[in-house]
Amino acid sequence: MRLEWDKVTERLYETGVSNGVYYKYTSAGAYDNGEAWNGLTGVTERPSGAESNPIYADNTKYLDLRSAEDFNATIEAYTYPDGFSASDGKSALMDGVNIGQQKRAPFGFSYQTIIGNDTEYNDYGYTIHLIYGATASPSEKTRTTVNDSPEATAMSWEVSTVPVPVEGFKPTAHLEIDSTKFTDAQMTAIKNVLYGTDEDDARMPFPAEVASILQAAAGGNDSTP
Repeated sequence: MRLEWDKVTERLYETGVSNGVYYKYTSAGAYDNGEAWNGLTGVTERPSGAESNPIYADNTKYLDLRSAEDFNATIEAYTYPDGFSASDGKSALMDGVNIGQQKRAPFGFSYQTIIGNDTEYNDYGYTIHLIYGATASPSEKTRTTVNDSPEATAMSWEVSTVPVPVEGFKPTAHLEIDSTKFTDAQMTAIKNVLYGTDEDDARMPFPAEVASILQAAAGGNDSTP
């Protein structure tokens, strides 16, 4: 088939960030107790590694080996969930009094980005991103006096990760769910787990369970957005 460029409906773009959720990593090895992350303004994904290491033999390039890949990110926001304090190195000395420089608890994090196209624009779809094995580094916070051009204090955290196992694949710390590839019923099923329901708390499943949830909901007909 002859290739065509920029066909109608295929002029895709990605934008925005929203629906951030912080998940506490429990002693049982699960990401539970999800909390909505209000005031989320940006997530910068910074994969690293996979660097070239050329091998030469017989006076020519023989192999090109790649180093292991790592996933890091920067989270920017105006505020953060209460539970994130433990991941930001804070502990409660008493109710209402926090002390810093404490152990930084690992956590899980999810957020959405918009997938747009040339006909439906920002309503075309979205991607749900899941980050596993995250820990946050200390962040700089600049406090300034209130003046005639007031600004809210912006916060940011450098996040590093430890990947989780995925059967049949290399371990990963970053998973993406593309809503344009699934039915409304499938997306509702995974969002009910990630964001909770009236009966169940929000939690972040590991990759194998994500696949199971989507596969189990494949025959559904729920059209909830």
